Amino acid sequence: MTKELPKTAKAVVIGGGIIGCSTAYHLAKLGWTDTVLLERKKLTSGTTFHAAGLVGQLRTSANITQLLGYSVDLYKKLEAETGLGTGWKMNGGLRLACNEERWTEVKRQATTAQSFGLEMHLLNPQEAFDLWPLMTVDDLVGAAYLPTDGQANPSDITQALAKGARMAGVSIFEDTEVLDLEIDKGRIRAVITAQGRIECERVVVCAGQWTRSFAARFGVNVPLVSVEHQYIITESFGVPSNLPTLRDPDRLTYYKEEVGGMVMGGYEPNPIGWALDGIPEGFHYTLLDSNFDHFEQIMEQALGRVPALENAGIKQLLNGPESFTPDGNFILGEAPELKNFFVGAGFNAFGIASAGGAGMALAEWVTKGEPPYDLWPVDIRRFGRPHFDTDWVRTRTLEAYGKHYTLAFPFEEYSSGRPCRKSPLYERLKAQGACFGEKLGWERPNWFADLFSNEEPRDIYTYGRQNWFDAVGREHKAVREAAVIFDQTSFAKFVLKGRDAEAALSWIAANDVAKPEGSLIYTQMLNEKGGIECDVTCARIAENEYYIVTGTGFATHDFDWISRSIPDGLHAELVDVTSAYTVLSLMGPNARAILEKVTTSDVSNAAFPFGRVKTIGIAGCPVRALRITYVGELGYELHVPIEYATTVYDALMAADGQFGLINAGYRAIESCRLEKGYRAWGSDIGPDHTPVEAGLGWAVKTRKNTPFKGREAIERQLESGVKKMLACFVPDDPDIVLLGRETIYRDGKRVGWLSSGGFGYTIGRSIGYGYVRNPDGVTEDFVLSGTYELDVARERVPCKVSLKPLYDPEMKRIKA
Repeated sequence: MTKELPKTAKAVVIGGGIIGCSTAYHLAKLGWTDTVLLERKKLTSGTTFHAAGLVGQLRTSANITQLLGYSVDLYKKLEAETGLGTGWKMNGGLRLACNEERWTEVKRQATTAQSFGLEMHLLNPQEAFDLWPLMTVDDLVGAAYLPTDGQANPSDITQALAKGARMAGVSIFEDTEVLDLEIDKGRIRAVITAQGRIECERVVVCAGQWTRSFAARFGVNVPLVSVEHQYIITESFGVPSNLPTLRDPDRLTYYKEEVGGMVMGGYEPNPIGWALDGIPEGFHYTLLDSNFDHFEQIMEQALGRVPALENAGIKQLLNGPESFTPDGNFILGEAPELKNFFVGAGFNAFGIASAGGAGMALAEWVTKGEPPYDLWPVDIRRFGRPHFDTDWVRTRTLEAYGKHYTLAFPFEEYSSGRPCRKSPLYERLKAQGACFGEKLGWERPNWFADLFSNEEPRDIYTYGRQNWFDAVGREHKAVREAAVIFDQTSFAKFVLKGRDAEAALSWIAANDVAKPEGSLIYTQMLNEKGGIECDVTCARIAENEYYIVTGTGFATHDFDWISRSIPDGLHAELVDVTSAYTVLSLMGPNARAILEKVTTSDVSNAAFPFGRVKTIGIAGCPVRALRITYVGELGYELHVPIEYATTVYDALMAADGQFGLINAGYRAIESCRLEKGYRAWGSDIGPDHTPVEAGLGWAVKTRKNTPFKGREAIERQLESGVKKMLACFVPDDPDIVLLGRETIYRDGKRVGWLSSGGFGYTIGRSIGYGYVRNPDGVTEDFVLSGTYELDVARERVPCKVSLKPLYDPEMKRIKA
């Protein structure tokens, strides 16, 4: 080990667990050999040393699955590279299903695995028993087997990664506590340790459960808390060394072989938070007292599956705290609050499975300024205002922990920490039957129950048609035939203001924003590869001011992207004004007639055409009206200062008369946007997809000679073509339920998967969107000339393909 602390480093990694060592290893592989890793105590002494070590790969995101697959590939070769054993064993992984709903989930997971190119086999109970003869299978419906899953020794892998990092030039210092960061004018200048100062510009914090409190000292929010997690290690009782890892989610338990014995643990529904008042000083290589009473519920479930455990000797009931997050996904990326402060933490007990890929991705993020591919599900910028409050984070995280093995139903909502952020209309809408969902702390009406027919505003989850299916159908019909109000107050809203606002936004936005005052511009914001980083609406409200609207969940991400992309030297300031405005979206063919009854402003099509913004008065209230839609009908987003919200809402509802105006929720929005072919960021479009691939090339200003970020990449695609193209798929069978990630087959060959899915009530069919991929290139003719099937829960179903919107492709209704 290097004795003297260097005075400078290109990057400093804080934390010597498996994530930190993997990040340092990969930084060195990318040429950053003057990286320094600092560990306050000893390598692995935080959480890594007591991790169970199961390595599974399948997730609901293709890219996170790819990241975990990278871990497996790395662990296979690490011993040969470094000479240190890792305990890596590719013995496969089994996942059991003990009821029909779980079996449906497993079959859909098998389709997802197939979509992502991961080998997964569905087994009957006897086939599962043959692979795992220690279990009882009398209650089994079926099982899934992933042959490339496995297990590893966490401490051994970490030491191998550390050795690989040293071999490449990284300096690793144990017993070196980081005391402070030196920050000057928002820039990191140095890391201060008990042994001295290291000048550097990039810090990567992989400090496990210590990360939140450390980052908070510098204004960085890392939403994680510590939770107790227990598992037993048995004496040897003849367990075969080649036994696959086993997950039995209906019994909340997992198993792996260990030196002829077994490791068994689980995720109880009533977890115990730890370190509520902070992690004790000197906590390392430390376990908590075993809690046999709390573990008894897991043990009872395990004995029903593996009776031999009853007579096995117990070496240890191990209780170790681990860091968990409010949504069960780990946290990667550059902090939006502080440039060059990177985080890799909160791994929710699958840090060993994630570490190889997470370290690779984080290293690329540090060295190249962006991840290797879209990692939105784990991006630190997915969090927001509620996550600054540790009590809220802990409440939600304990719920997420308790759901670790429960059925992951589509559309399922969290119930804890609610309500948190509320529109001024919350109580009114609740009294009218609103069933709320939650996003970034905001309560949002998903659908409305008919209280007069005793319909209950409560979600009942299933993999089939949801209990709200008919209610959303009513709202959808009103959108298409009458009028509705959507409360979309949760929209993130920014103001870009300053002398150079137009110049700044012209560089950041792919579409032409150099339009007259009163113009409304739909635009993407691209990275250098042409990938879509933001999907927003910009209203030019003054010569030097734009009002920018984006989705609820993208508030932190989009604000960060826009603010960081303002070219140096330009005078333009971005301000978040989300909490200043309520948004009432008045949509439907009768929307104008209703609006005309409450305002003296001219809202005729001639005076207020599509794609314009105008200030109007309603009941004495100033309203910024945006003529735009996400449902494919005549409509207006009414942005109202928060104190006027209830007055404007009441005026609209009172003006209804014969126009059929009703409340509607986000489920109806989703149904309508699928029919109209509108893209959703985070599923249909994102950093891995360009406007050309997504059918949004019309919204890119390539005809103008104006430079913008990503222009060169778009021009290359327009010249050379694309290798994937977004298309719409409609199954022939009206009873098929599409949820996303179903496999797309063209002429019998797998060519992609659905990025989103739902039901279109006007056309009476499920609708899915996904990219048709072909390494030799994709054209419109290629897409339309194929015969298509979708794999839905391992059943092939015929479907039709379209590149045009299924509803009003000429946009006549929108522009009426």
